[in-house]
Amino acid sequence: MHALHIRQLSKQYLNGPRALEHIDLTIEAGDFFALLGPNGAGKSTLIGIISSLLNKSGGSVEIFGHSLDQAPQAAKSLLGLVPQEFNFNVFEPVLAIVVNQAGYYGIPRRHALIRAEAVLKQLHLWDKRHNQARNLSGGMKRRLMIARALVHEPRLLILDEPTAGVDIEIRRSMWDFLRTINQQGTTIILTTHYLEEAENLCRHIAIINQGRIVECAPMADLLGQLTQETLVLNTATALNQIPELNNFSLQKITSHSLEVTVSRHQGLSALFAGLKQAGIEVVSLRNKQNRLEQLMLDRVQQQMPEVAT
Repeated sequence: MHALHIRQLSKQYLNGPRALEHIDLTIEAGDFFALLGPNGAGKSTLIGIISSLLNKSGGSVEIFGHSLDQAPQAAKSLLGLVPQEFNFNVFEPVLAIVVNQAGYYGIPRRHALIRAEAVLKQLHLWDKRHNQARNLSGGMKRRLMIARALVHEPRLLILDEPTAGVDIEIRRSMWDFLRTINQQGTTIILTTHYLEEAENLCRHIAIINQGRIVECAPMADLLGQLTQETLVLNTATALNQIPELNNFSLQKITSHSLEVTVSRHQGLSALFAGLKQAGIEVVSLRNKQNRLEQLMLDRVQQQMPEVAT
């Protein structure tokens, strides 16, 4: 079954730009889906329409077969939203914020308390349940937003920049939690500017730019289209001079690091063999640019001339 089925969705702001241009998008139940694009591409508008915070100008949206036009309550009951900005009452205790959210979905208080306890324990917030939200750290507030969105047990969860501003350790723990609930059956749509996050978590991806979907495909298929990568190599000893290797262009970054662009067809074996022959030992390497970032920039740049005409 489709978790989300969008057809010819458009949005025209009054006396403003056309934010969405006849978007078609289908997300299957159980998927972990990345929705990516530059600032102003239309991501927030699209999420706003799906979550009924904005009115569409045209087209249709269905959530697990329920139309937002014909069965809005049924559709919205299946959706949980974690927005970018904190939008809870910071003077309320953590438990009250989550329990009150359940009440908006008609969940009796005794059941809401049971669900709130479960989700707060999952997100390691149970010991903070009596604390006012204003006293939580930034990472805890992010987790509280997720707990609030999950208390009514939605089948589709939308996460809009869920790890913005949190440290690496908390981000990784949130990744583990999101993987777990996805494996348990929750469909997840993720927007993020941490493209490493999308690459690690998501199985499918749509790239949106200037209100249009410019790419929609399995993550593995898209990454497989990359023809070359730029690597940064860290060396064991200082580099006195840059070696000349056939088919590879090396650039010195620091006394202990090199930059090299490698095509998918060249591979790394020939590069490392050449460096070894030149007496250079590589102790570590990394991508200069996240692979998904490179792909997204390529797709956005390819669209620019088309839109301009």
